[in-house]
Amino acid sequence: MTDEQILEKLQAILFEAFEIDPGRVGPETRLFDELDLDSIDAVDLAIKLQEMTGKRIRPENFKTVRTVGDVVSTVRTLLAA
Repeated sequence: MTDEQILEKLQAILFEAFEIDPGRVGPETRLFDELDLDSIDAVDLAIKLQEMTGKRIRPENFKTVRTVGDVVSTVRTLLAA
């Protein structure tokens, strides 16, 4: 799966789960500052990503995630493992 494909799936997840317009979601978009996600939303997002990848996301891997690009990178790493 390419980064672009991961981004498209992530945009769909953010829209379905949090009603965030996909046009607002790009690689440099900050999850907490620009999309107003909070820590509970981050847990929900991690669960959705686990469903998408079929792999468990370790909390320590998701702790440093700040931007959409960070999420894409995390998902890419999971899919490669």
